[in-house]
Amino acid sequence: MKSRFASGGLVYSTDSGRMCPTCRLPISNCKCKAAPARPAGDGVVRVSRETKGRAGKGVTLVRGVPLDDAALVALGKQLKALCGSGGTVKDGTIEVQGDHCERVMEALKAQGYTVKRAGG
Repeated sequence: MKSRFASGGLVYSTDSGRMCPTCRLPISNCKCKAAPARPAGDGVVRVSRETKGRAGKGVTLVRGVPLDDAALVALGKQLKALCGSGGTVKDGTIEVQGDHCERVMEALKAQGYTVKRAGG
């Protein structure tokens, strides 16, 4: 029988947040860098609309923004406020609830990003 600690042990601490399963340090202080870094994009921000896996509800997706995680969360908050809707930031992608592609594209162009409409 497998030990309960064989799967990596501690993964979250209320003091430090997410923990690295390999070196058991907080992700921000990880020595082994087991957390994968986001790949560098081509400098083009892509905006699309998607309903897959959301029970028919559409969301606007913003991918390829060359920002770190904290700045990406701040940009997501700004776009959600602009559209007057909810959303989230997951894995380097900003999700804004509803079909707001044109409004999001205009806002990103005003901030100096190269923006393309992706998808249909």
